[in-house]
Amino acid sequence: MPKYVALFRGINVGGNKIVPMAEMKKVFDKIGLKNVKTLLASGNAVFESEIKNSEELTTKISTALENKFHFPIPVLLRTFSDIKKLIELNPFKGIKVTPHIRLYATFLSQRDFQSEKPKHKFTTYVSPDKSFRIISATENAVFSVLDLSKAKTPEAMGTLEKEFGKNVTTRNWNTVVKIAKL
Repeated sequence: MPKYVALFRGINVGGNKIVPMAEMKKVFDKIGLKNVKTLLASGNAVFESEIKNSEELTTKISTALENKFHFPIPVLLRTFSDIKKLIELNPFKGIKVTPHIRLYATFLSQRDFQSEKPKHKFTTYVSPDKSFRIISATENAVFSVLDLSKAKTPEAMGTLEKEFGKNVTTRNWNTVVKIAKL
């Protein structure tokens, strides 16, 4: 049975859209997803499903969550092997991590990376204050570094949304590594 990772956007941050992970797990169980494991309140779930069509599976999850919590919860779905491949890429090789450095992976919507003509040309980027850098990308993820020692007001997520749209979700690289171990 295929193994998937669901990444949710905009829940349990800033006091908005509170979704207890235990309740989310119950919803997943109720709709027939197997071996469900959640990680952190920011909205990460690993599970198995007999459904192989990612759009069908995403719609099923989104609908069930909206019915339960009474607001839409954007879902970005990846296969477990997609996550493993990102880890194998080792996109942050050579980046020295200090207490001020944050490493991020931003996941793009499936529609963006499955289209025949991708709407984005992935390039590197450095913010004017040099606190935020996009260092590389694949067709479905963008890798960035935030240096809090240089940031006056970190606007990294706004920069990513401006370039790639609002249907993205970002995770600390440590979280992505933990997801790959579930």
